[in-house]
Amino acid sequence: MKAVVMAGGEGTRLRPMTSSMPKPLLPVVNRPIMEHVLRLLKRHGLSETVVTVQFLASLVKNYFGDGEELGMELTYANEEKPLGTAGSVKNAEEALKDDTFLVISGDALTDFDLTDLINFHKEKGALVTVCLTRVPNPLEFGITIVDEEGKVERFLEKPTWGQVFSDTINTGIYVMEPEIFDYVDPDVSVDWSGDVFPQLMKEGRPIFGYVAEGYWEDVGTHASYVKAQADVLEGKVQVDMDGFEISPGVWIAEGAEVSPDAVLRGPLYVGDYAKVEAGVELREHTVVGSNVVVKSGAFLHKAVVHDNVYIGPHSNLRGCVIGKNTDIMRAARIEDGAVIGDECLVGEESIIQGNVRVYPFKTIEAGAFVNTSVIWESRGQAHLFGARGVSGILNVEITPELVVKLAGAYATMLKKGAIVTTARDHSRGARALKRAVISALQASAIDVRDLENVPLPVARQQTARGAAGGIMIRTSPGVPDSVDIMFLDERGADLSQAQQRKLDRVYARQEYRRAFPGEIGDLQFPSSVFDSYTGSLLRRVDTTGIADAGLKVVVDASNGSAGLVLPSLLGRLGVDALTINPGLDESRPTETRESRRAGLVRLGEIVASARAAFGVRFDPVGERISLVDERGRIIEDDRALLVLLDLVAAEKRSGKVALPVTTTRVAEQVAAYHGTQVEWTTTSPDDLTRVGREETTIFGGDGRGGFIVPEFSSVFDGSAAFVQLIGLVARTQLTLSQIDARIPRAHVLKRDVPTPWAAKGLVMRRVVEAAGDRQVDTTDGVRVVEADGRWALVLPDPAEAVTHLWAEGPDDASAQALLDEWGAAVDGAGQH
Repeated sequence: MKAVVMAGGEGTRLRPMTSSMPKPLLPVVNRPIMEHVLRLLKRHGLSETVVTVQFLASLVKNYFGDGEELGMELTYANEEKPLGTAGSVKNAEEALKDDTFLVISGDALTDFDLTDLINFHKEKGALVTVCLTRVPNPLEFGITIVDEEGKVERFLEKPTWGQVFSDTINTGIYVMEPEIFDYVDPDVSVDWSGDVFPQLMKEGRPIFGYVAEGYWEDVGTHASYVKAQADVLEGKVQVDMDGFEISPGVWIAEGAEVSPDAVLRGPLYVGDYAKVEAGVELREHTVVGSNVVVKSGAFLHKAVVHDNVYIGPHSNLRGCVIGKNTDIMRAARIEDGAVIGDECLVGEESIIQGNVRVYPFKTIEAGAFVNTSVIWESRGQAHLFGARGVSGILNVEITPELVVKLAGAYATMLKKGAIVTTARDHSRGARALKRAVISALQASAIDVRDLENVPLPVARQQTARGAAGGIMIRTSPGVPDSVDIMFLDERGADLSQAQQRKLDRVYARQEYRRAFPGEIGDLQFPSSVFDSYTGSLLRRVDTTGIADAGLKVVVDASNGSAGLVLPSLLGRLGVDALTINPGLDESRPTETRESRRAGLVRLGEIVASARAAFGVRFDPVGERISLVDERGRIIEDDRALLVLLDLVAAEKRSGKVALPVTTTRVAEQVAAYHGTQVEWTTTSPDDLTRVGREETTIFGGDGRGGFIVPEFSSVFDGSAAFVQLIGLVARTQLTLSQIDARIPRAHVLKRDVPTPWAAKGLVMRRVVEAAGDRQVDTTDGVRVVEADGRWALVLPDPAEAVTHLWAEGPDDASAQALLDEWGAAVDGAGQH
């Protein structure tokens, strides 16, 4: 005996879940509904099965194949057009014409005793036996009345309450004899309940109803879909579940990694190779699919999460459904009844209210409040590039597939045969992505000069030596699970805004150049990279007086790539240096704010006990440095900028320094005192680099540990700044604390105000209006200057739903008052 599984419906009521996936493939506790159906058939000896398919048929066929993995024999009957419930079975007549067969829906969850149903059919000598069940609300189903013998007396499809005469409904499961095909016309739409069964009853043919005991749920709505998950977890339906029940109701599949510090309150299910971090709370009726990542602090209750989803830290998901390959970013909140389609991006701190539908491939911006469904808007961010290149969570936002496309787009901008350098930090993620980059570049007729693991300044310097550009991959500063893809120009600097926009366009069009077999790019590994870098640095930066000063310094390499260049550099400088944390640590490719602070405190203790002139701590990629004075006191980054500015300006006595508009105006006093001037730039490193290339520029910095030494490079370089500082200290014979003491104190305060993307333009207009007659500087954002010299800067973030505010006054109280004033103005405008 054979079975027919009907798997051709579109499942329109379940959209957006069924927008890109046929309803039978929707997972119920991490297994497609249809797979539960097939396993039920097999348990009752129905291993030979015909599957009728129409909507997204190839997805069903590709998933189940010939059924071998289930121990079944599957064949398929394709509908070129929808043929109705009877017409689709008629379409499979050739395979069913010789024996009794069973018809069952591929998108209803049940554990009925099919063997008993078949025996009932045979005992009654029926032409058709309709499987019935009793439900509390029969409005959405076909009502059926049977007599004492089980013979059907009346059908009524989807009645109103005024028409309800029974709670016994048709489940769409039938046992039939081949003779039934005489009542179904071929190649036209025919339904069992609406067309065939009324004709059988009219002719008095034997059609019986079997009232089944057990579980049955027509998974036709979002509510019933979520209910089916809960019923499986509660054990109300007998189905096969993968994994292990580690405690009552808590199921963990093979390969899943669940922190012992996560809170699990079952019944719930965690799919294979999912990762649940410490601090996560999973509550009852939650289903986490395969390869899902749930970050620390996330809360899930009655949430159904499909495969390959990323759930960011402190997200809150209640009673919602999340489609596959979707990213839920930090602190997002999704309320009861909401459904997020496949491959969506839900931005940080956004709120999606209950019963909202977000269709596949949509982006919900950070901070958005969504109370209506998102159907037509297209996916896509305005720009790929952020402040650190192309950034995102490793293997969530930044995948090998994306990196290949980005590298292909970059290569397309260059001439065939051009040279591009590639480099990375010491993390495994960066290593894996760099290999993808190299393959894409070579496939686009680009010769690759792979520097392997080097500090970022070395990658920039080597790129500037004859390459057309470069790509550096590093772990995002302070964010261990994210990476930055940094694209460099022929000078080793970050791509200009114009070049970034061009790369954006090529990537968006996906018009990638491909090389012919004889044009595949070459791959070389340059030798003596560190010696070349060190030699060039020491030739260009003034080291006069260092050898005679007898300075002792403590250098913290932070277990990063800076430690690779320090031995060569310190040996040739001739300085007495104690190096700490020189070895590479793959598990720590970046540092959090807390770990950085702890490292500086430890450095200060060593400097004080060693009686060193000062201490310097490199960031993991050698781009930035932090300072500790001879007493072991930490010099904050904004203060370190003033210290180096004072030293450089005092020695040069002319020229200009490049500083972002967020810098304290004390810098102007320091520069003017020594006969130099400040050129204010935007906060973009690209703008600082532009000024750093100008002939009269003597210094640059961003107040966050990044320093430009123009005689060597126009980009941030920790090693160059370190060498320059040693020389300046040696020649002035002043301590860092003495230099710091002679610089006036600055009082700059900062605040971030959440601002919806749609309100940013309004916010800036309101700020300009509120400025009135006061002086306004629009170098970057809007800086409002008071008559007494106090100032406030309002600057919208280019990548997040945030507006940044700075304020400076003669003391903290006046700066705070100014910050409060403009903070209220920004917040008020953002609420409109």
